[in-house]
Amino acid sequence: MSRAFIKEDPDEPTPKYQLPDPESPYYNEAAAWALIQGADQGDSRSAELATSYNWGDPILVPCVLLILKEAETAGEDRVAQLARRFLKAAGQSESP
Repeated sequence: MSRAFIKEDPDEPTPKYQLPDPESPYYNEAAAWALIQGADQGDSRSAELATSYNWGDPILVPCVLLILKEAETAGEDRVAQLARRFLKAAGQSESP
């Protein structure tokens, strides 16, 4: 693998994700947002470790569909793009 793609900066802190208790009814929504945020920062793995969900996990599809709808309404193109990528990884189309 090319060294250009290896993260070597040990001084760079691992991203922190503010998540509710896993038993909270809002946990999946927060986890979906964390995965989108991690992907936007180029560090999906940290978000996966923090949430215990993998990118494209079908359990989060309803939350990501809502994120996509809100992003499109608000004109947040990058969030919408990442939500579409998540849905594609989950084997889901953009419509429920």
